Amino acid sequence: MSKTLFEAFDPVSAKAWKQKIQADLKGADYNKTLVNSTDEGIDIKPFYHADHHDYDFSLPDSPAWYVTEKLYLENVEITIQNAKDVIERGAESLWIIIPEADDKKLKFFEALKEDKTPLFVEFLFQDYAFFEKLSTCLRHHDKKAWLGFDPVHQLASSGNWFKNQKEDFEVFLKTTTLSGFKNQINIDARLYQNSGGLIIQQLAYALAHLNEYLNVLNRDDSKLTGLTVNLIMSLGSNYFFEIAKLKALRLLAQSLAGEYDIDIELHIIAEPSKRNHSIYDYNMNMLRTTTACMSGILGGANWVNNLAYDEIFHKRNEFGERISRNQLLILKQESYFDKVLNPVDGTYYIESLTRELAEKALAIFKTIEAGQGFIQQLFEGKIQKKIKESAEKEQSKVNSGDFTLVGLNKYKNLEDRMSQDLELFPFLKQHQRKTLIEPILEKRLAEPHEKERLEKEKTNPSSKSNA
Repeated sequence: MSKTLFEAFDPVSAKAWKQKIQADLKGADYNKTLVNSTDEGIDIKPFYHADHHDYDFSLPDSPAWYVTEKLYLENVEITIQNAKDVIERGAESLWIIIPEADDKKLKFFEALKEDKTPLFVEFLFQDYAFFEKLSTCLRHHDKKAWLGFDPVHQLASSGNWFKNQKEDFEVFLKTTTLSGFKNQINIDARLYQNSGGLIIQQLAYALAHLNEYLNVLNRDDSKLTGLTVNLIMSLGSNYFFEIAKLKALRLLAQSLAGEYDIDIELHIIAEPSKRNHSIYDYNMNMLRTTTACMSGILGGANWVNNLAYDEIFHKRNEFGERISRNQLLILKQESYFDKVLNPVDGTYYIESLTRELAEKALAIFKTIEAGQGFIQQLFEGKIQKKIKESAEKEQSKVNSGDFTLVGLNKYKNLEDRMSQDLELFPFLKQHQRKTLIEPILEKRLAEPHEKERLEKEKTNPSSKSNA
């Protein structure tokens, strides 16, 4: 059909297109007028053409993606009820977060043993005995389950290991031999986006994070041939770049696996970033999370978990979670985001971004490895310094208005009041404690503006909050 449609038209080369554009500019400089440079060092051109498209990524087909629901396993009975409820309401997979080792929590998994919903289980602690019990519990359940134990993330985010590096890595190695979680490792890379890292930094640090575990596994006596990598990523609002980010991530993981001569099955769990969320004009958060989820789906995420519009300032509530779940259900069941494999393949712009992001991230990764690896660079403070520099630059753009957060630094709702609506503390919490390294801290871009507005509400409640 495409041949019939276009055979009457002569092909137009990239050179001819550029000449036509330059003629229409009537003397204006092409590069200054139409080419935009990003902080990643990528020039965004006004058009992309097949003449410049001479590469094939050979990525696998985009996987079917699951509408995912995140649940904290604290009160077991309540979480069982919540799990059954959200499955009934459309959740297709569950992301279970266990905050502490407690054998009573195994009751949750027994209660759902007849249910086929896939599980991703994230642990916020290190306790091999509990991991082993859970593995035994799930062994005979007819469902897919993945383990989320990540001591490197614990170090980067808190400044300390769970116990110490030697013991944490010993437990890490042992978990990869458990029958329920055999040859699985977990990389939580959300931190690098939520703290303000550039996209190329997020990719490089995720890859270096993964490489630390591959080095540990490679030192083991047994020859590893296949590995499942659960990689959690946060997604920002730069729509096309976020799509390309996930595609570049698969390219980089494949490349790294080739160096170890192993096959990696990359299992991407994606969720929107909190970095661009705001407490003022909070309904904008629904729009932000929708585009982020779309990027995740089009980029090839396996599981997509959405964030509630009020997650940063309200306790868990039925309305917020129902809306966030329904955003994904609309994308899947009304917008047909699950009907086409690799929908962005052949898109010259996105494929060009994918290549450039991968190349620039790989260059950063090589620098990290030349500096003795990711953990060593964390201890030297080099990773933290790079992220801080990127975060401060982004923050200055928000403060100056060069980067727009709708409802916060532009198009403000002057009648908006939030000081009496905060059930949770929405700002960065810092606790004075002794740490091995400086932790990487997540911080939202809106925080300085929000603090100023809240203070004005308290000192002059009758006036407009941002007057």
